[in-house]
Amino acid sequence: MAAKQSQLEALIGPVVESLGYTLWGLEFRSQGKQSMLRIYIDALEQDQGIQLEDCEKVSRQVSGVLDVEDPITEEYTLEVSSPGVDRLLFTLEQYAAWAGAEVNLRLRVPFEGRRKFRGIVRGIEDQDVILVVDDHELLLPIESIDKAQVIPKFD
Repeated sequence: MAAKQSQLEALIGPVVESLGYTLWGLEFRSQGKQSMLRIYIDALEQDQGIQLEDCEKVSRQVSGVLDVEDPITEEYTLEVSSPGVDRLLFTLEQYAAWAGAEVNLRLRVPFEGRRKFRGIVRGIEDQDVILVVDDHELLLPIESIDKAQVIPKFD
């Protein structure tokens, strides 16, 4: 699955960037006959948000490229979305930028008997994410993380 993810990122990233957005990340879930490709885009400027029209524009362009390149052989649904306040974290750079944020994190395989953690992102070290859970600092390899989602704070 990681190879498919990388292939899709390499194909979709330049399309998204050519339209003036950043590819925040993508999820590809193969679900039997019907799969889902969800693309998260973000604005280049922090103070700008993503509007529905932005998602529609990216969806049209990406859809055309996917039709020509045909990297997904089964039927799939394409969704384009903003990362939102409860954004998923995909890359080491994103974890570093969101240091101090509280996240719900799920691992691909158990670590110390657990797959799910809730903690504060401390930062990164080499290819590991530093997560503080119950006053314990954990070093979690980025490739072992299945999903990490920021828990929004509304002050």
